[in-house]
Amino acid sequence: MNKELIINAVSAGVEIALLEDKKLVELHHEKADASFAVGDLYLGKVKKLIPGLNAAFVDVGFEKDAFLHYTDLSPYARSLLKFTQQAMNAQGDFDFAQFQTEPEIIKTGKINEVLGQKPNILVQILKEPIAAKGPRLSCEISLPGRFVVVTPFNDIIAVSRKIHSSEERKRLNKIVEAIKPKNFGVIVRTAAEGKNTAELHEDLNMLVESWKNLQHNLKDATAPAKILSEQTKTTSMLRDLLNEDFNRIVVNDKNIFNDTRNYIQKIAPEKKEIVTLYNNGSSIFDHYGVTKQVKASFGKTVNLPSGAYLIIEHTEALHVIDVNSGYKSVSNNQEMNALETNLEAAAEIARQLRLRDLGGIIVVDFIDMKLPDNKRKLIEAMEEFMKADRAKHAVLPISKFGLMQITRQRMKPEVNINTQEVCPTCNGTGKISSTLVLEDEIEKNLSYLVMQKHKGLTIVVHPIIYAYLTKGWISIRRKWSWKYKQKIKLKADNNYYLTEFHFFDSNDEEIKL
Repeated sequence: MNKELIINAVSAGVEIALLEDKKLVELHHEKADASFAVGDLYLGKVKKLIPGLNAAFVDVGFEKDAFLHYTDLSPYARSLLKFTQQAMNAQGDFDFAQFQTEPEIIKTGKINEVLGQKPNILVQILKEPIAAKGPRLSCEISLPGRFVVVTPFNDIIAVSRKIHSSEERKRLNKIVEAIKPKNFGVIVRTAAEGKNTAELHEDLNMLVESWKNLQHNLKDATAPAKILSEQTKTTSMLRDLLNEDFNRIVVNDKNIFNDTRNYIQKIAPEKKEIVTLYNNGSSIFDHYGVTKQVKASFGKTVNLPSGAYLIIEHTEALHVIDVNSGYKSVSNNQEMNALETNLEAAAEIARQLRLRDLGGIIVVDFIDMKLPDNKRKLIEAMEEFMKADRAKHAVLPISKFGLMQITRQRMKPEVNINTQEVCPTCNGTGKISSTLVLEDEIEKNLSYLVMQKHKGLTIVVHPIIYAYLTKGWISIRRKWSWKYKQKIKLKADNNYYLTEFHFFDSNDEEIKL
């Protein structure tokens, strides 16, 4: 599979398109003034405790207070509170290796027991603000690198479950145990498989350096304040996605090009040549076919190559996708037709979930199939198609009503692009004035201009209206000329929409009405 990243810098921010085998699968938009992104660390002030919800509202500088539930406090919440105070009040360099951790909190505790004093606390954005809700917070602080993730206040070592070889898991565990700093837990990511000690050590050192920056930023900080920002969307995507399948990164901005190239040079020097600067003059998204795919992929109806199509509807709590066969006909076997259409739809649905970043509950109404084997094939195919999705998700078996339920983690607002334009003729009503009414409207304006002593008038209209106004020996135009005692000229313009008309004076200058 070939992966390409197309990065379009515009005045409002940066648009990032991820293509897999030339097909658009992810679309991200990073605003120029982006804040409260997932992973950002803030010094927040606890404003309100809600014992009934066992949660707190924390001021992190957003217009609405952020939400922190007890289950997101982390077992090491007391250590985090102590660390926050010590780092804020530190006189000199604060050696984290000498930090004495506090006992863990219990899972079934109460929010008042931990945050009863309404202290300042270091928090991490778990979910971006969505609709009327403020950000969702977590105190389970983690700093992700390319090969490892560090978690302060514990000494745990964990290896990704996706690394199946027991020997490789033991090897990685042994390496991390030897290089791990005190008071840091380390989670080994899937990308670390096959990497040597030097590569892991370098990645770990970068994260420890970030933690030192965090400590420095906390010193004398006043809540609410951003303490440490997640990397830009571009570099965070490269960190998580860069592998041997990546074969091109195209950027249309010199600064982002340099930043991206430097980042690639740092994490994968052998890949730095895949970054290229686009300066062709035309839109980068148009050149690489992204704009066309966006227009075709968003909207209520999504057409599939075979003639089948999806209908995607949204409600507050869930998303509903209906699969329709359209004119698709693979064979005379109805069951086979249903399976083929459903498999094609499943691939597109997996893509749509990533592309639109749909979250929560997704209910899919596939075409009914009778054979249990075919239903099993569809579930297995759906799980396979969803493997490339980085968001946490679960695919549930098809119910007796023929519905498949998918749950998908919602981290940020859904990407919703309006691909339709308001018709300039009807202004979105679906109805236009009849030519009889249009004739009266033109004459009303003509009468007004003649009364204002305008001479040598020319009316420019759509060709169909031109034909209507000039047909016959005693045409409507001729009647107007006789009625207003001056020659009225008519011109046709193919660029006008049906009910559009404009008046011009004898100098061919438009008369604004």
